[in-house]
Amino acid sequence: MEPAPNKSYSLKERRRFSLLASTEGQLLVAGLTLTGLMVLVFGIAWHLFPNDILRYVAMTSLNLFIGRAAGMSFGYASGFSHAQVVPFNMLVETIQVLVVYPLFALSWRQLIELRRLQPYVARMHSAAESRSGMVRKFGVAGLFVFVFLPFWMTGPVVGAIIGFLIGLRPWVNVVVVLISTYVAIGIWALMLNELSAWAATFNRLAPYALVVAIALIVAAGHLWYRRRAQTNSKRA
Repeated sequence: MEPAPNKSYSLKERRRFSLLASTEGQLLVAGLTLTGLMVLVFGIAWHLFPNDILRYVAMTSLNLFIGRAAGMSFGYASGFSHAQVVPFNMLVETIQVLVVYPLFALSWRQLIELRRLQPYVARMHSAAESRSGMVRKFGVAGLFVFVFLPFWMTGPVVGAIIGFLIGLRPWVNVVVVLISTYVAIGIWALMLNELSAWAATFNRLAPYALVVAIALIVAAGHLWYRRRAQTNSKRA
C-alpha cells in the first residue's frame, strides 16, 4: 500500500488545528457549549415559564454588563433564594471566564482575529497589566486574592487575563480564578441577601432601589476609570 501523499495546509487551516489543539481552544469550546445550552434552556423556559425566566434573563444581563453585586441583588429583590441566585451566578461567571479569557489568549497568540473585539481586548489588557503587580509578586495566592476582593476592575475575567500574562498554565489559571470566584459569590450572597431583606422592611420596592444604586456606583467608577486612563495616555 502506497503512503498517502503529504498534504499542504493553508495558514487558516494550520491556525484552526493549533486552536483546537491548545488548552485555551478547548476551554473556549467548553464555554461556547455552556453558552449554547443556557440559551437553549432560556428559549424552552420562555414558553413554559415566561415570567420566571424574564427575571433570570435580567439577573444574567445585570451580572454581565454591570457586575456581580447588581445581578445578585436583583435576584434577591425578585424573591429568589440562595439556591437560585448562587448557582446561577456561578454559572454566568464561569461562562464569562471560559469565553473571554480564551478569546484574549488566542488573540494574543494570533491564532484568531478579533477585529471587532480588538478595542475590548485592548481595554482588558490595559486593565490587567496595570493591576498585575500584586499577582506577579505573590503568584497563585495573589491571583486568588485579586479575584476575590471587590475592587474596581478586579474580578474573574481580568484575573484570568492577569494569570495568562504572568505565565500561569491555563488549567491552573482557570481553576484558581473559578474557586476564588465561587468563594466570593458565596460571601456576597450572604451580605446582599441580608441587605435586600433589610431594605424590604422600609418598602417592597426598596431592594430594587439598591440595584439601581449599585448600577450608578459602577457607572461612576467606569467613567472615572476611563477618564483616568485617558489622562494617563495624554501624559505619556
